[in-house]
Amino acid sequence: MSEQVTNWAGNIVFAAERVRRPSSVAELQELVAGAGRVRVLGSGHSFNRIADTTGDLVSLAGMPRVIEISPDRTQVRVDGGIRYGDLLAELNAAGVALHNTASLPHISVAGAIMTATHGSGESHQNLAAKVSSIELVRADGERVVLRRGEPGFAGSVVGLGALGVITALTLDLVPAFEIRQYVYDDLTRDSLGANLDAVLSAGYSVSLFTNWRSTTINLAWLKRLDEMPAGPFFGAVPADGKRGPIPGMDPANATDQGGVPGPWHARLPHFKLEFTPSSGAELQSEYMVPRSRALEAIDAVASVRDKIAPVLQVNEIRTVAADDLWLSMNYQQDSLGLHFTWVADTAAVLPAVRALEGALAGLSPRPHWGKVFTMPAATIRSRYDRFADFTELVRHYDPTGKFRNEWLDDLLG
Repeated sequence: MSEQVTNWAGNIVFAAERVRRPSSVAELQELVAGAGRVRVLGSGHSFNRIADTTGDLVSLAGMPRVIEISPDRTQVRVDGGIRYGDLLAELNAAGVALHNTASLPHISVAGAIMTATHGSGESHQNLAAKVSSIELVRADGERVVLRRGEPGFAGSVVGLGALGVITALTLDLVPAFEIRQYVYDDLTRDSLGANLDAVLSAGYSVSLFTNWRSTTINLAWLKRLDEMPAGPFFGAVPADGKRGPIPGMDPANATDQGGVPGPWHARLPHFKLEFTPSSGAELQSEYMVPRSRALEAIDAVASVRDKIAPVLQVNEIRTVAADDLWLSMNYQQDSLGLHFTWVADTAAVLPAVRALEGALAGLSPRPHWGKVFTMPAATIRSRYDRFADFTELVRHYDPTGKFRNEWLDDLLG
């Protein structure tokens, strides 16, 4: 390939023969029908070879933008190339909102949905759970629409790009709302252990950040609909200024804090759209474990902190509610999410990832599909009751394996 394309972090150089940038659905259909193998590249915010291909790598960034709010204002139809940052402010201006957002507004909506990316909150499902229909181009170039409640829909939403190319999604909406952010320093392990449920349910969304240089949580980050009482938070002290999630990062990149109310789209993400949230010099891993075993999971991570801390920028701990999407990491399981932002050194990070997976093994962790993990494919398949059904769904929509790649071949078996 004459044009070298990498992912967000630069740790993956795609092996595609060509990069294709269709400007219409009709052009995309013709491209897909005539291609050998095809994969879609969203914003590139994946850290493994899930989006790689030896055929055509397709970017939908040049497709016409679509933001169509339903007359009853309960749903919005968007195009397959749109980023959250292109969408959120327009929804807010129309008086509507998404129930939650990812930490980064810079990522593509379809890419986030296909990998079960999420926001956080004890009662909030991941972003894919709010999809009511998917429009995609299947392997023969035909456009099909899949709707909530139809057979196979629950398997198609978190589809890993294996069923076809998403051209549009319809998402559930709620009325626009304001929310506040509060940040607290130094939540001790003893206080967390004694008050775990109260800590994790203390806001619309709660994130705990630690670099595991000690067992103390460096930051407790709360997003709340109402005002927080003054004073400490279970012993953690209110931050005396703005904080960024990653130590050493300019806090100007982070969304506004200090309890100042603001629109949902300017508070739910951790990072502002107008700033690049990092230099890209990072790798990421994430695992979902049962919410009922949250403290056990946190202590399991602490047990290998000597192995992970030297290559760790930050570990974010948060919760996600259960859903019924076959390949969601939260499938029929309220979850604790353990997100790790590593240094940009694959050789140094992989031993830490293996140690971490070993420590969490007894909790049946489910890795995020788009991030770094070393868990065998057979182990991952065993964590999903509907995996065999998903495999059959893939065969139905893509009988010749046009949307497959080496990563998917290994996963599907």
